[in-house]
Amino acid sequence: MTEFLRVVTADQFVELLRRFPRHPSEMVGLDASLNRISAADVTSPEDLPPSARSTVDGYAVRAEDTFGASESIPALLEVTDSVEMGKMPQFSVRPGEAAPIPTGGFLPAGADAVVMVEYTNRAGGTAVEVTRPLTVRSNVLEQAEDVKAGESVIQRGRVVRPQEIGILAALGITHIRVYRRTRVAVVSTGDEIIPIEGKPAPGQIRDANAYSISALVRASGAEPIRFDIVPDQPEMLRETLSAALDQADVVALSGGSSVGARDLMVDVVGALPDAEILAHGVAIRPGKPTLLASRNEKAILGLPGHPVSALLIAQAFLNPFLRYLQGGILEKGPLGERLKAVLPTSIHSVTGLEEYVRVRLE
Repeated sequence: MTEFLRVVTADQFVELLRRFPRHPSEMVGLDASLNRISAADVTSPEDLPPSARSTVDGYAVRAEDTFGASESIPALLEVTDSVEMGKMPQFSVRPGEAAPIPTGGFLPAGADAVVMVEYTNRAGGTAVEVTRPLTVRSNVLEQAEDVKAGESVIQRGRVVRPQEIGILAALGITHIRVYRRTRVAVVSTGDEIIPIEGKPAPGQIRDANAYSISALVRASGAEPIRFDIVPDQPEMLRETLSAALDQADVVALSGGSSVGARDLMVDVVGALPDAEILAHGVAIRPGKPTLLASRNEKAILGLPGHPVSALLIAQAFLNPFLRYLQGGILEKGPLGERLKAVLPTSIHSVTGLEEYVRVRLE
């Protein structure tokens, strides 16, 4: 019988996870920053757009020249130079003039609105009819309307999404400081576990945990390192655990659903040099035989062998823990966000255990 036994509540388990330090930050290119957590505020080096631009194809005009315009009594304006895409106009729009302008073109001096081409008619020669009145700044994206120089674009602790990458690219920012990804060793243990390509004999099961836990690790922004299945042999488990700790920041072991196998796992972990068993059991169901240990500031999380229990514990604790290590906030209590709902049937719970029941919200 193992000498370790420290059953904790779910909230106490989360507090134990807070003992582990977050990862240092690193500079990465924009392509590598998706879903990473920003480790520093990013401010805009310039206005975006740098000057007022048109949001439609049409004519840059002075709005007052269109006041009172209609289909029956259009405003007649003289067409001048055209605005070229990507170039700052070197001319001005004077009273009674209109300058052809594409979507995204910079407004020339003197113009304060853009009339859509649909509301104009060429009148022959160099004249154009405007059939709708405009207000000042109609169809115009103002200078710095998206971002002002010195304005915060991304705050520290913010998840970098596609839209943040887009605005950074538009500002010419090629690299961003983010927290380093967590490397997670995923190890399945048990004499009854076989590779998923195999045909299970009686009493054997395919290694679903390695794939579901690895997928959860990836979804949390971390990098899974999948190890080969380890049978219930102390020496092999010890060797694999040592190799996993050398390569990864966190080790996620699954298995040990029987009493003997569970004792084997905690004995091997507890015998590692400088290892400390922080929790040997969590007062929840399913997932009570969950193990948490620390070695040189690296976490060892022992998950139940049952696939549903293993994934539930990984969702409740491993996922938020990985986000915390990568710069996120570790909410008090497991699973973070909670909703109140009414159950359609009674559930008989076990005294002293917090039960996690799978439901479908309707």
